[in-house]
Formats: sequence, structure tokens, C-alpha cells
Amino acid sequence: MTDDESVKEKGIMSADDQEFELDPRESQNLETTMREALEAVEHVSHKHTDEAGAGSSGDGSVDETASMADYEVNQLQGELADLRDRSTRTLADFDNYRKRIERERRDERRYTAFESLRDFLSVIDNLERALASEGSAEDLKTGVELIHRQMLDLLGSHGVARVGAEGEPFDPAVHDAVSRHEDPNVEAPTVSAELQSGYTMHERLLRPAIVRVAMPPETADEKAPRGAEEEQSTDD
Repeated sequence: MTDDESVKEKGIMSADDQEFELDPRESQNLETTMREALEAVEHVSHKHTDEAGAGSSGDGSVDETASMADYEVNQLQGELADLRDRSTRTLADFDNYRKRIERERRDERRYTAFESLRDFLSVIDNLERALASEGSAEDLKTGVELIHRQMLDLLGSHGVARVGAEGEPFDPAVHDAVSRHEDPNVEAPTVSAELQSGYTMHERLLRPAIVRVAMPPETADEKAPRGAEEEQSTDD
């Protein structure tokens, strides 16, 4: 059995043999562990070298026990050298793998909107055609309306939807009120006008709708405590 087959049987595979995803912290911890293991191999190798040198000193007499010890030390040194070589190659493979994954993730973040933006190029094409046309103002308006509809359809295909606004109950989660006024026709805070559209994407808010809010008139009971407070403040 070759070294590579032995390594695979133990579940240790190089970056070229196995694809896997690592969390950045796990990646750093794994690299640190591998470097520590390599340092441990170097330490054991130097220790056995020193012990072999110490065992060879003396009066020059070599008995059978010493010969066996030298043989075992040489065998261990060979195994340590092989382990050190494999550890170095594995560490180099892992370092190359980590760099490749980082490069792929960087490219993925850079081009994450690639497909979506390509879909919107057709909108730019239609806008340029509308600007280059020599039709009447009514024709231009009709063209802009068609482009606007095309834009909304494209947004919808990417999970983008407009936030309901005018006539809807005021919802601070999706509405941003810039002004309010009393309206006897409403019984609860209600959006009376939309100043800027809001949008969600897959139910996550992209941008709140900027609105005006109609408030129900305050009743006499609601105004009474405020008046009482003002009167008490005057007496003080």
C-alpha cells in the first residue's frame, strides 16, 4: 500500500482529492494545528538525532544492544523524515486551497449582481431608443410608461415588490411618515399620500415608503387631560 493510499484510508485527503467548505476561523485553526504538528515532528527528529549522537560516544565498544538501538533510531528517523515530508506537502496543499477559496469568494462577492444587472440592460436599450426617437410628447410618454412597466416586471422576477401605501393603515415597519394631519374620515392612522415608493425583496424591506399620514381627530376626552395639565401649570 502506498503512502497516499494509507493517508486516504485514514480519511486524510489533499485539497485536490476532496472539496469542502471551511469557516475562516476553522481554516485558521486547522492551519495552526498543522504547523504545530510539523514543529512537533521537527522537535522529535532533533531529539532522536541528539540521542543517537550521545549513544555513539564512549570507549568505542559496540555491543549487540547498542546496534539494535542504532537500528531502531535510524528506522524512527526515516519514518519521521517521511512524516515531515508529507506534513509539509499537506500544509502546502492546504495553503493553496485556502488561497483559491478566498479568491473564489472575493469574485463571488464582486459579481453577485452579474445576472441581475444583465437583465436590466434591456431597460437601458429601450430608454436610449426613446431618447433617440423624434415622436410627439404623447408618444414619448407612452414609451416611458412601457419602459416603467418593463422595469417593474423585471423587479418582480427578482422578488422585488412595491410596498402598499396610499389608503393603507400606517405601518411604521414599512412606512416612513414625514407629516401628518387630522382627517375626520379615518378611525386609525392611515396613509393619505405616497411621496416616494417603498420596496421589499423576498419580504425583506429594501426601502420604506415615504408617506403622509391622516390621523383621526382627537376627542374631547383626549384633549381634557392636556387642558387640565395646562391649567394646573398656570396655578403653580
